[in-house]
Amino acid sequence: METKELSYKEAVAELEGIVRKMESDSCDIDLLTQYTARALELLKFCKERLLKTDKDVEACLEQLRTALSE
Repeated sequence: METKELSYKEAVAELEGIVRKMESDSCDIDLLTQYTARALELLKFCKERLLKTDKDVEACLEQLRTALSE
């Protein structure tokens, strides 16, 4: 699944699943590179989503401050 189609919650759940697979004694070493690449993709997606949300919340708070000071 493309990260653009995921919600933040789905991305975190997939990332947690990858971590469980990687920590498992039965981790398939041949898939380790794929797991790592997908985990990196998901981490980048989550970071971007968090930064955007922080920026959006900060903009809302600034609007509120402006409205209250008028």
